[in-house]
Amino acid sequence: MSNKELYKKTLCFSIHKLVIDLITLAVVAGLATAGFLIMDKVNSMGMLGMVIGLFVGIVIAAFVGHFISYAIKAGQIAMMTYGIAENKLPDNVYKEGKKVVKERFATVAALFAVTKVIKAIFNQIGRGITALGNAIGGENGGAVGSAISSAIQTIVSYMCDCCLGWVFFRKDTSSAKATLEGAVLFFKHGKSFAKNVGRIFGMGLASLVLVGGPFFGISYLIFQSMPNTFAKLASELAELSTRENIEIHELLTNPTTLMLIIAAVIGLVIWGFIHSNFIRPFVLVGVLRNFMESGMKDIPSESSFAELEQKSAKFATLRKSLKE
Repeated sequence: MSNKELYKKTLCFSIHKLVIDLITLAVVAGLATAGFLIMDKVNSMGMLGMVIGLFVGIVIAAFVGHFISYAIKAGQIAMMTYGIAENKLPDNVYKEGKKVVKERFATVAALFAVTKVIKAIFNQIGRGITALGNAIGGENGGAVGSAISSAIQTIVSYMCDCCLGWVFFRKDTSSAKATLEGAVLFFKHGKSFAKNVGRIFGMGLASLVLVGGPFFGISYLIFQSMPNTFAKLASELAELSTRENIEIHELLTNPTTLMLIIAAVIGLVIWGFIHSNFIRPFVLVGVLRNFMESGMKDIPSESSFAELEQKSAKFATLRKSLKE
């Protein structure tokens, strides 16, 4: 199966996840709006009410993202992996994806336990590179290290997904050992994945401009017809800062800049939804194929684990737990 075929046939997961994301966003926006209207009517402290409503909404969103959205994403990765390994997909891709996730991980908590270990291994090495940049010398060294580390975090997110795919592929091996194998694969065949870096960042930047840009512009144009609303919001923020002795940046107490900031946030949020649900899976198919094909040709052995132990204490700890 080609990457395009795999992407199209697993798009059902993206659609399901987008629906969940939009419902969650509506709940967050609804709670923030309700908080503003209620508090504004009761004691003219609408801004505080909005903050409280927003906080409650974010808690709910975090719960949904943890227990529902990620399980859907895992099903998509499982089916992409299956398609790459078997060169075919089952008739009901969505149903089979949910089944595979449940069979491999009895609970979502078990799924997150594995992904948490994967992230810890890669993030630890990323922090090491930042420290190396700081050691190069002064402020410039730290900036170089931080820039490299930020780029690594983006790559890490893809590598975590690839490792999760490998865990699904190695269904007859414990998830912990398969996680170790996935980490080794990345460092053993790093050169074969390097060619994906340009694609990862190029597609991300293009989608930010082409998707986030228009939504930012549309939001700003709509907000310009609501000058009184933003004047009131900015005034309340200024009053809140004075009354509660809270430091609020002056950009947020200026109606014009507040309008720009909120429009930018809306553009970024919508871009995040579209990018994570539709653009990112398209990029992931190619990255995952390189990862899987390299791994299937050279499955890591116990002897190859020792090399990575020196680079990651998290890796060493996990390997030690397998021996006990």
